Amino acid sequence: MLDSIVKEIALTPLVHSAPEKIETIYFGGGTPSIITTDELKKILAAIYKKFTVVSNAEITLEANPDDISHNSLLQWKQAGINRFSLGVQSFDEDELVWMNRAHNATESLQSIRMIQDTGFTNFSIDLIYGSPLQSNERLLKNLDIIFNESVPHISCYALTVEPKTALDYMIRKKNSVDTDPAKQASQFLLLMEKLPANGYEHYEISNYARAGMRSKHNSSYWQGKIYYGFGPAAHSYDGRNRRQWNIANNALYIQALQKDIIPAESELLTPDQELNEYLMTALRTIEGIDIQYMQTRFPAYDKKLIVDAAEKFIRSGKMKLEGYKLFLTNEGKLMADGIAADLFV
Repeated sequence: MLDSIVKEIALTPLVHSAPEKIETIYFGGGTPSIITTDELKKILAAIYKKFTVVSNAEITLEANPDDISHNSLLQWKQAGINRFSLGVQSFDEDELVWMNRAHNATESLQSIRMIQDTGFTNFSIDLIYGSPLQSNERLLKNLDIIFNESVPHISCYALTVEPKTALDYMIRKKNSVDTDPAKQASQFLLLMEKLPANGYEHYEISNYARAGMRSKHNSSYWQGKIYYGFGPAAHSYDGRNRRQWNIANNALYIQALQKDIIPAESELLTPDQELNEYLMTALRTIEGIDIQYMQTRFPAYDKKLIVDAAEKFIRSGKMKLEGYKLFLTNEGKLMADGIAADLFV
């Protein structure tokens, strides 16, 4: 697998003839913290050989709390990792057991402290809300720990039940309570109240950051920048209208790369799709839809159509129009996808 990823990096054609300046590198998908430091270095070396990587690049590694140790952190730092995305999910023991997580609440707390003790200042934790076990009181206790530990970035996700998972099976067999959309909505509102009140900027629907600690990597997706993805199921985007995604099957991915073939499919977005993607991603951010930018990038479309479509949401208090910026209120964020779909051309 590692050799195949390295080969894919070497074979990948550049969007432009000159190498792009790479500002962020993100090791994600599954649990990349289980591979060795030498393997991480091998992938990074392939990236540095292929691309021009800026000197202060943000290089993130996804990790689970039970993979964190002082020794592993020192090795990752030496390899060039300077940011972590930590799959904490909860600091509540009962919730972690219910979610079938490999780590416990003590390991979650210890991992955060070890990251800070090793000199890392840039990291994020994932927090799940809206599980059947989670009361508002339990959620507030989670937030108190986050505040006390000075966590610089939090990604908050409502628990979703995916088809054909163990949780889906348990709910259908009445061995577990299903999620409650009304409770999830109230807890989302609680997060939007408590996190900004404690110094966190709600800069994207699911993301909160202390000043200067936004995720540069994830922000590039929402800003529509070029990105390259390597490995099974990885996606790439040329910054305009072409998307590409690799085959998800590990064995077929490896077999193709052994023949020097990148096993990928691609699509060209129509002008309507390009505009709709901008509307959807921009609406998720604190900056919102920039009507002037939209008119410059998509001159064939009348900006008045978008403003007119937003009018009913402005009247109902779900959106605001300030100058040339159109953005969601907290109430509107509860139904962001539905509002975006309503604005689509």
